[in-house]
Order: sequence, then C-alpha cells, then structure tokens
Amino acid sequence: MKIFVSGSLAYDRIMDFPGRFADHIMPDKLHVINISFTVSGIVERPGGTAGNIAYALRLLGEDPTIVASIGRDYQPYFQWFDSKGIDRNAIHIVEEEATACAHIITDMADNQITAFNPGAMKHPSPLPVGNARAGDSIAIIGPGNLDDMVSYSQQFRSLDIRFIFDPGQSLPLWDSGSLANAIRGCHILIANDYELALIKEITGLSDHALLRLTDAIITTKGEHGSVIVTDEGETHVPAIPRPDTLVDPTGAGDAYRGGLIKGLVNGRTLERACRIGTTCASFAIEVQGTQEYTFTPQEFQSRLTSHFPS
Repeated sequence: MKIFVSGSLAYDRIMDFPGRFADHIMPDKLHVINISFTVSGIVERPGGTAGNIAYALRLLGEDPTIVASIGRDYQPYFQWFDSKGIDRNAIHIVEEEATACAHIITDMADNQITAFNPGAMKHPSPLPVGNARAGDSIAIIGPGNLDDMVSYSQQFRSLDIRFIFDPGQSLPLWDSGSLANAIRGCHILIANDYELALIKEITGLSDHALLRLTDAIITTKGEHGSVIVTDEGETHVPAIPRPDTLVDPTGAGDAYRGGLIKGLVNGRTLERACRIGTTCASFAIEVQGTQEYTFTPQEFQSRLTSHFPS
C-alpha cells in the first residue's frame, strides 16, 4: 500500500535540564518572564514529524513516501535516510533556506520547551499522488507547511484517499474555519490531550461535533495511554509501563503514529492499530533522539503480545 507521510523535516537539537521547570518559574512574574536554564548537554539529530513517522514505518517494514521540504543543508539527512533505506525522492529541496530546526529542552518531569525555526518548511512541497487510488493508499498530514496541510487535505478528499489529520504544533497558526475544513473528511483526527483541547477552543466544536467531520478521534496521553472516540463510544488503550531505561519522551508521539499507520495498513481494527502504535512508542522513549531506537520484528512482536495478549 502507498503511504504518504507529510509534515516537517528538521534537525533536532536536544537538551536535558537536570531539574524541573516549575521550580524556576514565579507565577506572579509570568508577565515579565526571563528565565535561563543550564542544560547538561546538547545533541543534534535528524527529526521532524515526517522524518520521525517515516522512520517508524520503515522499522516496521513499510516503504513510506515523505512529502516535505528540506533546506540546502540536506546532505546529512539524506545520508541518514539512505543508510536506513528510506525513500527521499519526493522531498522538495529549498536551496535558499536552511532546514527547519527545533531546540528542545526536557526537564526531569518530562516537560518540554521547544523553540522552532521553520526554515525551508516555509515553502510548500508538491504532493506526488500520481496514480494513487483510494483502495491502495493511506496518508498522514502532520504539522508542517500550513498551505500544504490545507492543500493535501483537499487533494486526499478529492481522491477519496484515507488520511489522518495531525495538526500538532501548527495549531496556533490556524483560524476556526480553516482548521474545521482541514479536519473535514479525515479518517482519524489525532492529537495529544492538550492539542485536542486547543482544537476544540479554536473551532468551537465539541467531541460530538468533531465526529461529524471525522470517523474517529484519537487522543494520546503519554503514560496514561490513549483514547479512541467514535460514534460507537470510547475505548481506552493503556500505555506500556515505562521501563527502568526511560531516557527521553521526545518523538514517542511520532513513533505511535507510525505504528498506528502500520496497523491500519495491515487491516487491523482501530484499537489493535493503536496497540501497535503504543508498542512502537515504548521503544522510542528508551533512547535519546527521535530516530535512534531500533528493534527486530521478533522483539517488537514479543513486546506487543506480552502487553496485549488478546
């Protein structure tokens, strides 16, 4: 099956803060906030929503098509993709810009502060649908270039291709009507609990009203698992207990989405697809970096069946 993965391609500069942000914030001074955190180190790795999801799918044996823009400093990222066997032929190179870059600081409570420079992501990228058909294609629209997100949702609807809509970090850029129209007709709307609350605030729509626009809403809640809401009701998918080797939650959400798509491609029910997503995310949190975790098919299946035996 053809899998289109859109969103961002970025270099992640990941930093760990050996404390808690809340201990350094004075609530009565939020209007004049001026805080400096001394981090324990910095590591640069390939990231971005499209790259992270594609990486998860490749680990799971799929061959996704990445639809995104990258800057003139693309060579290290392309070398990484080549080493992992990830197709990069549909990626749009923007020579006049640097690749997007995220500066991510994570504290001891897994809270994160991110500063993001969009760089090449400011430029749209063409969608190479070619002869893709409704029955043999699936897509995810991740947070990336806003014009692309609007355009892709229109194109996938017109082709009757199932797509997952995941606005994520792009939410502050949307207005009510545009966001509701982009959601309209998607197979799944996916967000974490904070993002879903923001979606409701921007659109003014309740869960019930959103379900008139989409077949299902999946809310990811970190260590508390995820929740599927459809017209038939609500289903909770528990998280896999955090291991002693927990290192960094960055990228777990994208790993979840890769596993979710893998389950859908294999014809699994939505609940079982979310279990695959949960299992994939459990590997991602064991290492620092969003594309550094790995597993064999046997290791993945063993963890999946041991936590979700039925």
